[in-house]
Amino acid sequence: MSRRRIGFWYRLAAILVKPLLRIFFKQDWRGMDRIPAAGGFITVVNHNSYLDPLSYAHFQYNTGRVPRFLAKNVLFQRGLVGRFMRGTRQIPVYRETTDAADAFRAAVDAVQQGECVAFYPEGTLTRDPGLWPMEGKTGAARVAMATGAPVIPVAQWGAHEVMPPYAKTRRLRLLPRRTLIVVAGDPVDLEEFHGLEPTAERLREITDRIMDAITALLAEVRQETPPAERFVYRKTPQARPDQRSTPDKEKAE
Repeated sequence: MSRRRIGFWYRLAAILVKPLLRIFFKQDWRGMDRIPAAGGFITVVNHNSYLDPLSYAHFQYNTGRVPRFLAKNVLFQRGLVGRFMRGTRQIPVYRETTDAADAFRAAVDAVQQGECVAFYPEGTLTRDPGLWPMEGKTGAARVAMATGAPVIPVAQWGAHEVMPPYAKTRRLRLLPRRTLIVVAGDPVDLEEFHGLEPTAERLREITDRIMDAITALLAEVRQETPPAERFVYRKTPQARPDQRSTPDKEKAE
C-alpha cells in the first residue's frame, strides 16, 4: 500500500497524533528498511503498554505502509475512537461468538490484497513479570499459512515506562521524557510450512518460532537475557504470575 492509498482517516489520525508523540517522546526506530515496500505482509508485535499501538503505528506510518490492527469489537462502538477505527479500516475481533471467524477472513483478504495486518500474538498485554513476550496465540500463524506472506517480527520497548501495563490508574508518566523504541527484524523463516495443511501442531510450531523471533529482538534492545521458559497466561482463577512453559513442555502436556 503506497502513501497515495493511506486514506483520509489514517492521515487525519496522523495529523492529530504524530505531533504529540514527537513532543512528548523520543523515537528510536530501527529496521524500517525491513518493512516490505510492496505486497501483502504480516507484522507480529509484543505488547506491554496501552500506548504500544500508537508508537508502532507511528513507526510504520513513516515507512509508507500503514498497518491494519486486529482489535476488540467494542472499540469500534465508542464514539470518536470507533469512528477512527472504522475509518482506518481496522479489523474487529468478536471473541467467543459466531462472528469470531470473520476477523480471520478479513485478515487473509487484506494480506492477499497487498496490505499489512498487524498482530499482537499474545492476545493481550503481557502478564510476564519481567514484561517479556508470553506464549502466543495462533492467529498470525493461521494467516501466514493461508497466504504465504512474509511475517515481520517487531519489538517495542519504553512505552511501559509511560503507561505501565495493568496499573491501577492509566495516568501518563510523561516526565522525564522517555524514548519509545521500535525495532523490525528480518522475516521469520517459514518456508518449510508453505503449502502444508494448517494442523494444530504446525500452527503451534510456527507461533513458537514467531514468539522466539520477537523475544530475540527484545533481548537485543534490552541487552538482557530472556527467561528460559515462556510465560503462559490462562484466563482462569488458577492463573499465576509464575506460570511459564517451554514449547516442548506444552507439547508433552
